[in-house]
Amino acid sequence: MPPRTLRPGQACQVWIHRVDTSESKLVFETRGILLEAPNWSLDGRDLILNGDGALWRLPVDAPELEQIRITGTPDFNNDHVLDPDGKHVFLSTYDDWQIYRAPLTGGKATQITNTKSKSNLLHFLHGVSPDGRELAFVGIQLNPNAPGFVLKSAEIFTIEVDGANMTQITATGAPADGPEYSPDGEWIYFNTEMFSGTAQIARMRREGGDIERLTYAPTVDWFPHLAPSGKLAAYLAFPTGTKGHPADLPVDLKLVRDGLWHEAKTVARLFGGQGTINVNSWSPDSKSFAYVAYPMTA
Repeated sequence: MPPRTLRPGQACQVWIHRVDTSESKLVFETRGILLEAPNWSLDGRDLILNGDGALWRLPVDAPELEQIRITGTPDFNNDHVLDPDGKHVFLSTYDDWQIYRAPLTGGKATQITNTKSKSNLLHFLHGVSPDGRELAFVGIQLNPNAPGFVLKSAEIFTIEVDGANMTQITATGAPADGPEYSPDGEWIYFNTEMFSGTAQIARMRREGGDIERLTYAPTVDWFPHLAPSGKLAAYLAFPTGTKGHPADLPVDLKLVRDGLWHEAKTVARLFGGQGTINVNSWSPDSKSFAYVAYPMTA
């Protein structure tokens, strides 16, 4: 599967939304590369994005793309998270659908998951525990009787960063995605279709167990991201009836304060979806989060 590219007449815009002012600022725009899924570096200086199968650094105060040259992997997709040590990044890849760890300064990556484990799962990374010892990912099995990328199952798994103790922690039979640890490490937040047949936000204990539904909206809700403070969260709301999390739709970014998911407020409306906010993009001070829009300009 090749990396995504911009459509004719489409732009890629990287934005930062400030929570205190409820304003979004455009920090970078290009028509040359489709960037996705910003992470915010732990020192607050850079955004880390994927695009064209590579990983890129975008300084916030002087936004100019710099490629982070990582070797020993296929192309990267938009499922990447930063190691809490501030020096490494965990990455998911196209083609082999595995998870790797690599230095943020560039260099050779180390493979974590194994193609022969758990019935040749496709691995899509979304979360790293606050102590840096465990990852949460979506394990996908494809339907062998259907052409293309048709799911047989999509469940939540955890794995230690050395590749040991891979454990399936959901078994609902309904597609799940976007697992991410709470800042205290006690919970995993994710989206699931188990309640209404369309994606809604939920959470469960880190080891699995009872699943608590958090959103009851008519929208199709994906990718919950908690701020480092634990007091704020953001997620992406697709239009009612959306299947999966496709690109190029009118979508809303929702902000949650103090765990009041039923009072989530729309803070940005944009043309996007896939790639907009697939992974956690909160600033380390919890005052801002980054996202990507893909407007048609011609």
